[in-house]
Amino acid sequence: MSTAIAVQTPIMPVVNLVLNALTSEHSRRAYERALVDFLDWHAQQGRPQLSKALVQAYKVELQDAGLAPSTVNQRLAAIRKLAVEAGDNGLLDPVLAQGIARVKGVKSAGVRSGNWLTREQAQRLLDSPDTTTLKGLRDRAILAILLGCGLRRGECSKLTFDHVQQRDGRWVICDLVGKGNRTRTIPAPSWAKSAVDAWTTAAAIRAGRIFRSVHKGGNVNGNSMSAQAIADVVHLYAGQCGLDVAAHDMRRSFAKLAHKGGAGLDQIQLSLGHSSIRTTERYLGTEQNLTCAPCDVLGLK
Repeated sequence: MSTAIAVQTPIMPVVNLVLNALTSEHSRRAYERALVDFLDWHAQQGRPQLSKALVQAYKVELQDAGLAPSTVNQRLAAIRKLAVEAGDNGLLDPVLAQGIARVKGVKSAGVRSGNWLTREQAQRLLDSPDTTTLKGLRDRAILAILLGCGLRRGECSKLTFDHVQQRDGRWVICDLVGKGNRTRTIPAPSWAKSAVDAWTTAAAIRAGRIFRSVHKGGNVNGNSMSAQAIADVVHLYAGQCGLDVAAHDMRRSFAKLAHKGGAGLDQIQLSLGHSSIRTTERYLGTEQNLTCAPCDVLGLK
């Protein structure tokens, strides 16, 4: 039985052992990057025998490179999964696989606050696309869905006409399957629905994916957009507005603005599709009040 799986088997078939065992597209992308990086590093070391000690050495190297604990832990999770799948498929000695699976992650102190937009910044971002062009109409609709409904970029890219329905007299994104295969229904604000209608009417599309590539000449090009293309739209207009935010910050901004507007945590949790309200609390950072912080009431000058 071989213990050097990168020697015996080409990289992508080995990586596919892990990817085929995952259901989340987001996890597949993250694990694929992590495993390709690890197997490249393994090859640079001369393809030594895979072991717990080797993976721990890789962990130290990742930490020395200054990667955040969450990044290191994600990469270790991918490697542990690889060891389990390789062991189950006869590519790695089960004893070595179990040893690798016991490699501990990096402890993370505190909770990252993340990034979000104020109401004024969010409005400025929404108003930034040039709606005299087809691309501008599409981009405004994308920003409206991200900010107005709190969708992930991958969920936004897969949004179809069938998802947009009426329930209890209002527009909703119905039965959207998100992370962890959790299905949820998300209320949509009227201004977001209007932005989508303006785009789809101008683009003359009535079925299938809502968001699609637009050719440089100004015509619809293709039947879909990738999650990365959605992220690129946010990056483009955030840069134009001088804002340091990424696609996932749109989702966080939705939650923050909704909470400040008086929405209940349980309702925000349902819209975001979090598995527990505790996750939503951490996501919002509600345990740390940055508007009226302890330092603001010290009475000192």
